Amino acid sequence: MTTASKTHDSGFHHAHHFKSAEHQYSSSKQGIWLFLCTEILMFGGLFVGYLIFQSLYPEVFHRGSHHLDWKLGAFNTVVLLVSSFTMAAAIHYVQTGKKQPAIINLLITIACALIFMVVKYFEYSHKIHEGTLPGHYFTTNLFNDIKIVHSNGYEDLLLDPKKIGAIFYGFYFIMTGLHGLHVVAGATLIGWITLKVVSGKVGPEYYTPVEGVGLFWHVVDLVWIYLFPLLYLVG
Repeated sequence: MTTASKTHDSGFHHAHHFKSAEHQYSSSKQGIWLFLCTEILMFGGLFVGYLIFQSLYPEVFHRGSHHLDWKLGAFNTVVLLVSSFTMAAAIHYVQTGKKQPAIINLLITIACALIFMVVKYFEYSHKIHEGTLPGHYFTTNLFNDIKIVHSNGYEDLLLDPKKIGAIFYGFYFIMTGLHGLHVVAGATLIGWITLKVVSGKVGPEYYTPVEGVGLFWHVVDLVWIYLFPLLYLVG
């Protein structure tokens, strides 16, 4: 495993508070994996909450899911899958000292992130225009014809389907919006890595930041792989 070993001709070295380059590399990898675990726990809580409400009010969640544009969701899924490939390729090229292909693949990854966010912009604009933004902005009549009778163990309660529909779109905007923030953060970090590659600050002797950002980006892609069927295909 080649990491950040210090040599007079390479210019790469480990930080002073690490025993060696290998120590810095292993500590950095442990740190990024611990951070990614907290990210998964955060999204996991939202997934569990969504599944609970979906099991309680399946007819409303199916209606809301059916109203989402699965074609745009599928297109964004393909875009992120392509970005995962180019990110992995960029890491390989950095590790093997192929600077130009690494830069090209990093730029393609950033372009994929921008395409993803542009698609989400148009999708959000359409949904907000239809009155599906939760809160007092929720004015859609999409759920008005659904009758929900829910038993609390003592009596049957006639629930307002519009309020349950607002819960569905609340999950939709929170989960996809939070994921979108991660896409923007990931694209920014990839841009930072690209500058490091251009300036020669990372290479075969030192590629820890590239791997760390790559792991983060793969988790961002993985979260969307679960979000897409959960939100768009449940109906």
